Parts: sequence; structure tokens; C-alpha cells
Amino acid sequence: MAGALTRTKSIDKLIAESAAEGESGKGLKRTLGPGALVALGIGAIIGAGLFVRTAAAIAERAGPSVTVAFIVAGIGCAFAGLCYAEFASMIPIAGSAYTYSYVTMGELVAWIIGWDLVLEYAVGAATVAIAWSEYFNKVLGFFGMAVPYQWYHSPFETSTAGVHGIMNIPAIFILLVLSLLLVRGTQESAWVNNLIVITKVAIVIMVIVFGWHFISPANHTPYIPATTSYTTPEGVTHPFGGVMGVLGAAGVVFFAFIGFDAVSTAAQEAKNPKRDMPIGILGSLVICTVLYVLFSHVLSGLAPVEFFRTQGKEASVTAAIAAFMPGYSWLANFVTVAILAGFSSVILVMLLGQSRVFYSMSRDGLVPAVFSDVHPRFRTPWKSNLLFSLLTAIFGGFIPGDIVGEMTSIGTLFAFILVCIGVWIMRVQRPDLPRAFRTPAVPVVSTLGTIVCGAMIYGLGWTNWLRLIVWLVIGLVIYFGYGRAHSRLADFAAAGEPVAAD
Repeated sequence: MAGALTRTKSIDKLIAESAAEGESGKGLKRTLGPGALVALGIGAIIGAGLFVRTAAAIAERAGPSVTVAFIVAGIGCAFAGLCYAEFASMIPIAGSAYTYSYVTMGELVAWIIGWDLVLEYAVGAATVAIAWSEYFNKVLGFFGMAVPYQWYHSPFETSTAGVHGIMNIPAIFILLVLSLLLVRGTQESAWVNNLIVITKVAIVIMVIVFGWHFISPANHTPYIPATTSYTTPEGVTHPFGGVMGVLGAAGVVFFAFIGFDAVSTAAQEAKNPKRDMPIGILGSLVICTVLYVLFSHVLSGLAPVEFFRTQGKEASVTAAIAAFMPGYSWLANFVTVAILAGFSSVILVMLLGQSRVFYSMSRDGLVPAVFSDVHPRFRTPWKSNLLFSLLTAIFGGFIPGDIVGEMTSIGTLFAFILVCIGVWIMRVQRPDLPRAFRTPAVPVVSTLGTIVCGAMIYGLGWTNWLRLIVWLVIGLVIYFGYGRAHSRLADFAAAGEPVAAD
């Protein structure tokens, strides 16, 4: 049994199968160049993390030192990104960390990371869709319209006036529309994403430039608050300030850094993956980290911490501009529209990443074949897109968004740790494989990536550790109940075929 759990896929066979599929017309269509991949990454990175999680990190964890938290998160991403870039240039196959784990650490670890990526992408998409719903209602307010409270909140939420939520209809709507767009084709989806990226990056830069003149030094004093604690209205207590506050904030805002990870899931659709994937991954990471640090410095300087805990808790960026930047109400309106567009592109990339991970898992037999059924005309995993649209709609329509935000962060960090370890393993096991991009200073970089990401997991606290463990236990039940028996590697082993590279 132990041998079955640690069996690995042959890299040579994996790449040969991908090439054969492409030649036969049954595989995914290669349509994405380096520019589209960078935009794809920016589309995922700039969104909920910048416009929602930043204020939460200021209020609950770090105060103005949220900028330090973004730097810590960016460093962790840089180490992990370098490891992702080597894997993506060496193994240009759909599936991201799942595929990388399968060829390095075996089937059981691959299943664990594949299941973990559901948490990262599908649940993350639902979380952002809930935030999209709130800002959509604000845009409707420009025209004197509004969605009633009960129709854009879950059944577990109640307004201050005592109105109970029923269903989040706008969240369900945007998830279904973007899923249908992905069915139509990746190239068309990337074109829409490019327009969104240009818009929201321009607005982010405007907030930085105009907001810089309204920064109050008092709001940045002390820059790293003394270590205390903060209890949220829901009764959860977090360390605030000091080293633990910064690490906790880094874990919270890490939700915002899953963009370059999503880029790697599209490796099989890149025109020249060995060149384009490192550019897409690292390029989007560098651009967004710089914007994040500058934006969070401005936002934390505009308003005191207490503002983000009270009246500025929801729609925090718009609220801060309206309250502390007199004469810039027009900018608040622009930001609201940009946030709505930004959330749309984040959801788009998350849904893309989720369907591509399950596409790979389905081809390996670990999940049913329906997830790898490619549309005869559009050559996209259309059934997978539609099934996940229903799953995410259930989460988005009926569960509050704050339940899953930090779960998405911890799932992402766990995936990054396994990728960092996997690069080191591959350097030892297969030093002969061509690598268009080589991670510098291995094992130093991979070890530092593991340590920094592990520190952020530690900072998220035991409640999130417990949730992750429960999620993984559910996944193991599914693996031992279905995946292990249907694995293609098990079929190869039964037929006497090699299942791993020599």
C-alpha cells in the first residue's frame, strides 16, 4: 500500500502525452503569450486582497505596519515564485502545484495538494463573488437603485435593522456568467481580463498619487504598534501589533497573492511555456507587490485604525476616500467601479485555475472523467467549468464571505510550501531534465520559501490550522474511497508498465 501512495508520474511520459494531445487536437489550445500571462496574474492578484483584506489586516492585526506584512508576504511569494517558475518551464502541463507534486512526492501528496487547491480556487472565487455583490449594490446606488438586503446576503447574516439574509443573488449571477465566459474560450477570457486589468491598475495608481498628499503622520505613529490583542465583533481574538501581528497580517493579505499561482495552471495553454511562464509568474508578482506596498501605505495613512474597525469596515477604500480626502468624491466613485471590475477578473482567474487543476486530476483518474471532457469546438473543459459554477454558487449564495477568506490564504501557503520542497527534490532526482528557467541558489531559496510561508501559517493561528486539517481529512476520505482505486498509475502498475521516471 505504501508503494501505491508514493508512486510518482514519469515526467517524460507526461510531456509526451501532452504533446500527442496537442497534435491530435484533443488537448487544450495554446493561445496565451507572455503579456497575456502577466495580465492574467495581475488580474488575480489585484482585487479582493488589496481592496478588502488590506483593511482587515490594518484593523485586526498590524495597524500601519500592514506595509511590512505585504513585504513579508511578497518575500515569501518571491521565493515560491522562483520555484514555480522552474517547475512551469520544466513541466509545462496544466495542474500547477498538483502536477508538480505528483512527479516529485507521489500520488498521495499530489491528491492532498489537488484537494487543497479546491480551497484556494473554488472557495476563493466564492469569497470574492460575495465581495463583488456588495460593491455591485453600491454601483446600483449611483442610479438610485439597490438590491434588498435579504437578496445579497446569506441566510446566516442579519442587518442592524433585523432583516435576515436569504440568498446572495448577485454573487451567484457573476459566478455563472464568468463560468460561461470560460466555457467560450481562454483566449476570449484573457481579452476581457486585459481590459479589466488596465482599468483597475490605473485606478490604483490614482489612489496612490492623489491619496499620498492626505496621509496623516499621526496615523503612522507608531508604525509597528506595541503587542496587544484585538477581539473581533464575532468574538475571535487575534494578536495585534508586534511580530505576531505582522505575521498574522501577512497571512491575511496572502489571499491577494494567489495570482501567479493561477498563471502556472495555464501552462498547457501558453504559446511558448518555457519562456513565457517565468515571465508571467515573476512579472505579475513584482508589479503587484510594489503596488500593494504603496497602496497600503496610503490607505493606513488616510485613516486611524479605529476607523477600519467601525464605520470603515465595509467598502473600506471608498469609505476612507470619502471621509478623509475632501473634494475627491469622484475618485471614490471611480474606485467603486474599479473594485467591481477587479473582483470580476479575480473570479475569472480563480475559476480558470480550478477547472485546469481538476482537468489534470481527472486525466490521472483521481476524480471522474467528466472533469477532463473538452468541448469539441471551444476546446475548454466545459463540463468542469459548469460543475464548479454550481459548487461556487452554493458557497457564494448561502455562506458568509468572512468564513472562508483566511482558509483560502492558508490553503495557498500550504501549496507554496510543497512546491518549494518539490523543486529541491527534482534537482536531486532529475538533474538531467532541461530547465529553461533555473531557481537560483537551491536549496537556499526553496528552504527560505518554506520557512517564510510556514511562519505566515503559524501567524494565522490555531483555528485556521484546525480548519485546514478538517478539510484535508475530508479529501483523504474521498481519495481512499475513489481516487486510489481509479488512478491511472494503478492501472499502469497492474499492467506491468513503469509509472515513474528512471
